[in-house]
Amino acid sequence: MKVNGKIVFALAIIASAMLVSCGKKQQQVPSATFKTMKVGRQDVTLETKYSATIRGRQDVDIYPQVGGTLKQICVTEGQQVRKGQTLFIIDQVPYQAALNTAQAALKAAQASEATAAMNYESKKKLFAEKVISDFDLQATYNTLLTAKAQVAQAEAQVTNARNSLSYTVVTAPTNGVVGTLPYRQGALVSAQMQQPLTTVSDNSQMWVYFSISERDLLSLVRKSGSLSEAIKNMPEVTLTLIDGSKYDKTGRVESVSGVVNSSTGSVQLRAVFDNENGILHSGSTGNVIIPTIHENVLVVPATAAVQTQDRFRVFIVGSDSIAHGKVISVNEQKSGNVFIVTEGLEGGEEIVAEGAGMVKEGQKVK
Repeated sequence: MKVNGKIVFALAIIASAMLVSCGKKQQQVPSATFKTMKVGRQDVTLETKYSATIRGRQDVDIYPQVGGTLKQICVTEGQQVRKGQTLFIIDQVPYQAALNTAQAALKAAQASEATAAMNYESKKKLFAEKVISDFDLQATYNTLLTAKAQVAQAEAQVTNARNSLSYTVVTAPTNGVVGTLPYRQGALVSAQMQQPLTTVSDNSQMWVYFSISERDLLSLVRKSGSLSEAIKNMPEVTLTLIDGSKYDKTGRVESVSGVVNSSTGSVQLRAVFDNENGILHSGSTGNVIIPTIHENVLVVPATAAVQTQDRFRVFIVGSDSIAHGKVISVNEQKSGNVFIVTEGLEGGEEIVAEGAGMVKEGQKVK
């Protein structure tokens, strides 16, 4: 079949015109209205969050010092107790009997001592009159010494028996809150038991433990000149609880561990928080937030930065109202709804402030 050359030429012209027309349509991006702003400098506070564990300032496990039947539990779980307050009473009968026996033995020893002393005084007179020999006098004196030693031994036994009896009354070693009570009245307890009778936690102040990286600690030390100065210069910290709420009191960092955890490369810090209202409990978890102030830095709203993988881009609006994308570097942390710009902007540029993700390259912005 023979095709007319004129027809082929006409079709080619039409196709070219259609391609040009489509290309023009593709290049034309409709203008849109966006909120813009000029990039400026300001002071920004960044908040760094660290996972934390809450402990009482003093958590004391309560173990009995003597064995026996648990006769009485004098407290309940969660009760506030004072130092010296009775917590438990162990069966006192055998220990009271042991004390009575020891006291009786002491009286017998004291009587023997008195008799030996009388004999010695009598022998001294006889020796002065040369009725007995020096050997007889020395033997009587030795008997007196033996009686005195028996009295001292009996006194020690009385002291031990009295102490053992006192140990049957288990008291709180510090002010605090009573923990769980795993044993019930009638249970057999001893000084060798694995689980404590309870734990008393001094919750008037709470120690909150968290860890920071070795690199962050090194930065703090270099900035302050020494570790002690770094601790002194650290700002007050806040605590968020497990439910996301913020604890109403701020805390302060008291100490930094002198050992770096080789497996995690982190260092443990301890902050202290007042707990007068008893909201914080030993064993709870939360997050410590440390603020860091950055002065006179460039900032852009989070809504102005478009993230693609690990890169951020903003759209700068030129004098011709055309938007062009610019790659920037930002601080790893975000402060509220803004990013701190570390590279890519000089300040004074007009950028799309909201809806940057909807802007097209080369689009005219109203």
